[in-house]
Amino acid sequence: MSRNADDLATLIRGRAGSAPVSLGLILGSGLGHLAQAVDGTAIPYADLSGFPHVGVSGHNPNLVIGDLEGVRVAVFGAREHYYENGNAAAMRLPLEVLRALGAADLIVTNAAGSMRPDIPPGDLMLLSDHINYSGLNPLIGEPTDARFVPMTAAHDPDLRAALSASAAALGIPLATGVYCWYSGPSFETPAEIRMLTLLGGDAVGMSTVPEVILARFLGLRVAAISTITNMAAGMSDEAISHAHTKAMAPLGAAKLERILRHFLSKRR
Repeated sequence: MSRNADDLATLIRGRAGSAPVSLGLILGSGLGHLAQAVDGTAIPYADLSGFPHVGVSGHNPNLVIGDLEGVRVAVFGAREHYYENGNAAAMRLPLEVLRALGAADLIVTNAAGSMRPDIPPGDLMLLSDHINYSGLNPLIGEPTDARFVPMTAAHDPDLRAALSASAAALGIPLATGVYCWYSGPSFETPAEIRMLTLLGGDAVGMSTVPEVILARFLGLRVAAISTITNMAAGMSDEAISHAHTKAMAPLGAAKLERILRHFLSKRR
């Protein structure tokens, strides 16, 4: 872990208090309001040297430290995607800071396109695994042998079971499936989507996989949930666009917020 991460953790404790963080949460499209529900302190990324400069509309670049459902959390209101600056490791420093603040777990959320007719827009998908089809990796250039991270159980079984139990308790359908990472920013072609379904993919998106890899590298347990905002290219007549993603994301985000709150309430 970098010295900068320790320095930033000290700065954050000075503003938000010294109590250790239990869990980190990276918010995808449509979930930005959840950061406002945290009883704590919001720190702009601009105040945290080395944090990414997020340039995607619909994301709120603040780190919020405080209590949500009685759990001390660190909420990242935005992420830097690979397609913004070509840096797959853009979220490494924020996750190093998360670990330095004491967290052991990370929940990642995203907006994704479904490749399964039984998981339509507005539904949620808990990631059981992922396919890094981009071929990119945030650990390229890491000089130590720690870069050889096993990914067999990258999406932690215990966290997934707890999230599934919360969804069941609330009566909210929560599908499970394999997420495929394309670098973006262009959307996939229908031919690419047909290929991904043959490979075993269930949803496709432009984030999350680098963060899962980095989390495992840093020793964090991780789970991820997709909010389905559209059917993937060629699977429906709807026009796919970022504006459509932002418009549809709140439909699933409302369900996801309920699941996350219930999940956190059981950690107290």
